[in-house]
Amino acid sequence: MKRLTRDVLALNIIAWAVAGVVTLVCLLPFIMIFSGSFSTETEIIRNGFSLLPQNFSVEAYLTVFERPEIIMRAYANTLLLVATGGAAGLFLVAMTAYVLQRKDFEWRNKFSFFFYFTTLFSGGIVPYYILMTQTLKLKNNYLALIIPLLFSVFNLLVMKSFMSGVPDALTDAARIDGCGDFSIFARIYLPLSKPALATIGLFLVLAYWNDWYNAMLYISKDELYPLQYFLYQKVNNIEAYKKIIAQQQGAAAMANLIEMPTQTLKMALTVVVTGPIILAYPFAQKYFVQGMTIGAVKG
Repeated sequence: MKRLTRDVLALNIIAWAVAGVVTLVCLLPFIMIFSGSFSTETEIIRNGFSLLPQNFSVEAYLTVFERPEIIMRAYANTLLLVATGGAAGLFLVAMTAYVLQRKDFEWRNKFSFFFYFTTLFSGGIVPYYILMTQTLKLKNNYLALIIPLLFSVFNLLVMKSFMSGVPDALTDAARIDGCGDFSIFARIYLPLSKPALATIGLFLVLAYWNDWYNAMLYISKDELYPLQYFLYQKVNNIEAYKKIIAQQQGAAAMANLIEMPTQTLKMALTVVVTGPIILAYPFAQKYFVQGMTIGAVKG
């Protein structure tokens, strides 16, 4: 027994040591980003990035929040997209998965093949752009940012696999008690699928939070920009401005241009963008692994 205790202790020490090293390796890039955001542009160009700020400066953050009302509006737009798209997408994926896992649904294999087929072949960006702008008339419309990410076949497969593990006896008992299909879905499957719902919800939130590509395609009004695309535009504008000034004024202007934050601005933007979503992750973490693994292996 004493030897067994020593073996367990040694194994725990090794496991914690390995986990600590892996955690440190994962944290180092974030530490360097955070440090770089508080450094001056000149020091970054001269010495590169480091774990501690070089010549501490908040110039990058002053540039980001130069007009705080604009970035707050971009934050509000993104939060609206995350809340609306995440809730609607989660409900749509859950209902579809519930229908496809029902063994008494005659066409479930045909519909499953249809969903799977779309993962193999795509019409391409040009027909999709024409559909969104010409057919659906969604140019400069929030729906153009919500619809493309609303439904994912991968999310559907995860949710369907999880719901398939719900015992049929629960459904039969609910039917005997007089429950209809929607009542069974809302009162039995949804409460039992909290890990999968949290997992898919996190996927949807991350997708909407990080999306800038659809905004680039379908949004041209500044007041509709989501956060990611607004910050993307800000970096591009500064880099374009530096190139124009350098071409017009030559080498004499380079000293002033070096002081203008570009690399440090990117680091500050990364902190501003990833901060809220990192804080939201721990709330879904306890369901995340369970939602990804339960139902994946059948005995």
